[in-house]
Amino acid sequence: MLDFRLQVFYTVAKRLNFTKASEELYISQPAVTKHIKELENEYKVSLFERSGNKKILLTPAGAILLQYAEQLLGIYKELEFDINLLLKQHSGVLRIGASTTVAQYIIPPVLAQFHKKFKEIKVLLITGNTEDIEQALLNKDIEFGIIEGIPRNPLIKYEEYLKDELVLVCASNNTTVKKDTIKPEELKNYPLLLREPGSGTLDVIAHALKPHHIKLADLQIEMQLGGTESIKSYLLHSNCLAFLSIHAILKELQHNECRIIDIKGLTVERTFHFIKQHGQPSSLAELFMRFARTSK
Repeated sequence: MLDFRLQVFYTVAKRLNFTKASEELYISQPAVTKHIKELENEYKVSLFERSGNKKILLTPAGAILLQYAEQLLGIYKELEFDINLLLKQHSGVLRIGASTTVAQYIIPPVLAQFHKKFKEIKVLLITGNTEDIEQALLNKDIEFGIIEGIPRNPLIKYEEYLKDELVLVCASNNTTVKKDTIKPEELKNYPLLLREPGSGTLDVIAHALKPHHIKLADLQIEMQLGGTESIKSYLLHSNCLAFLSIHAILKELQHNECRIIDIKGLTVERTFHFIKQHGQPSSLAELFMRFARTSK
């Protein structure tokens, strides 16, 4: 059992407010103060210092203790989860949503490993673009989703899952691009393939180009297609360029079917997010998300 005094310290350190900590922990404010004083006496250091307007700040010693408290709390959560895993027989139906890139390249190996370990759980996977999956979550058609794109909907809770990079790609036999590196403004000179409106990938590209004062409307968009595989197939049979996930082109790079073109001063990075409704997710949803994080 984690020392409750450490839990009290962690809550105060995160809120930097004794009153809010007492409300969150359902104990009196004098009790909060008592637990903090006991820790300070034990370590022979001050953990908080008062600033103006009755505000409190962490001392250097308090900052160090907070780092260790976070690690310890994380370990206890892992311990509790693993013990519960041993005691429970997991079964039922889990409905997951995944945006196109995630469904095609990221989640299938995780699903296979999950099924090997939890054969009594039936997983139903719904796919679509990011907007589709967010709407499916709000409609309660799925218990959680994994999407690309920029978090925007306040009705949805977003949690980071994986990092990804979108790279500019062309076919190896492309005759229009002779250079290995171009400037951002040179993007306007080449025909491009893009994802459809509502795609998280398209959203990320538009966001990355904005600091360079480039709008999607400024580009030579030859066609917008509803999936990465469609874009790849078109790309390999044309002189077009496209932004694709590095996860999506590993085989093509190995077989020298396509090549990456660097853009000077421009890196297009994104995060795949777990999305869920606010509140506590179902135990099966929590189980899968935990499993997916440890299977990266």
